[in-house]
Amino acid sequence: MFGTQSKRDLALELQAQFPILRPSIHARRANLTVKFQDLYGFTVEGNVDDVNVLNEVREKVRQQGRVWWALEASKGANWYLQQQVSSISEGIVLKSSLKLSALANSITLKKLIRKGIPPVLRPKVWFSLSGAAKKKSTVPESYYNDLTKAVEGKVTAATRQIDHDLPRTFPGHPWLDTPEGHAALRRVLVGYSFRDSDVGYCQGLNYVAALLLLVMKTEEDAFWMLAVLLENVLVNDCYTNNLSGCHVEQRVFKDLLAKKCPRIAAHLEALEFDVSLVATEWFLCLFSKSLPSETTLRVWDVLFYEGAKVLFHVALAIFKMKEEELLLTHQVGDVINILQKHTHHLFDPDELLTVAFDKIGFMTTNTISKQRKKQEPAVMKELDQRLRRLNSLRADDDK
Repeated sequence: MFGTQSKRDLALELQAQFPILRPSIHARRANLTVKFQDLYGFTVEGNVDDVNVLNEVREKVRQQGRVWWALEASKGANWYLQQQVSSISEGIVLKSSLKLSALANSITLKKLIRKGIPPVLRPKVWFSLSGAAKKKSTVPESYYNDLTKAVEGKVTAATRQIDHDLPRTFPGHPWLDTPEGHAALRRVLVGYSFRDSDVGYCQGLNYVAALLLLVMKTEEDAFWMLAVLLENVLVNDCYTNNLSGCHVEQRVFKDLLAKKCPRIAAHLEALEFDVSLVATEWFLCLFSKSLPSETTLRVWDVLFYEGAKVLFHVALAIFKMKEEELLLTHQVGDVINILQKHTHHLFDPDELLTVAFDKIGFMTTNTISKQRKKQEPAVMKELDQRLRRLNSLRADDDK
């Protein structure tokens, strides 16, 4: 969707080459801040060290791409959906016979995905493994086109908010911040708001849908990825009017932080720092506003395969990576500044994901689900009390 379809396809082909970023000699000597464009068209600011990290990461992506292409050549285009799966790691071929029903538990595939899906293959791998292809297959082929035509010109609270948010979604991006980009994003968001009236539209979805448009081959595929994300991957009610699901996630995250990073949790509590000040945006935007796009998409690689528990792993890792600095803070503002600077310069997804899965420790979807159920009553009670107070204030105003 980056520009015209032909331009976007060309961009994807060029991504396989992963151009090396070369700061000027002056910038290297002075270690000045330099601006450059990432693989998805976003302008990034960083110092020369950041550029070096990005170049190292891109070399790793190139190497990982060879693994995937070798599997494509030897096992076929959809090898990850077949019973016979091979993984190639550091020149060693590991063969294992897997049943399709056990594919989700495949250690081989899980390791490959955690190391990153090559950008050129990302659209079709996401579409297959996330369940989006299956979801799309349950409706007529014309579903998306029929939906967008049926809702064209209709005005709702959701469409008004979408129109308000379009120019604020990644401003300055060479395709998203154009009439063509705005129109495509609007069709996806408005279409989904009518597909699921309980969700409608929630701020945060604009960033998620925009990034999906840049990754997927077609606007329609981006729509189905958004659908599977909201209907199957993430927790229910995360994006409904009262954001009850999001409130539950924040409580669960706070408990997990206390268990996995007790020193940080105790220090933040002493500062009276509410983790939701930073984590709410992380969870609603799925890190798309906080992390560099190439790092965000590596997180999404794992998210679409392993589920919403990945968000907790990554959020905990962000705190864990800055533990020593955070323990020295004395003000809430200092905590926010450290975390924002850290996330904006997290150009090495391997470093982030290594901490997320190797240092944070094991967490199952079942364990997190139990935590959610434990927190839900308190959240619903709090939201009900808030609604009662609001209604009481409105009643007083009407008198």
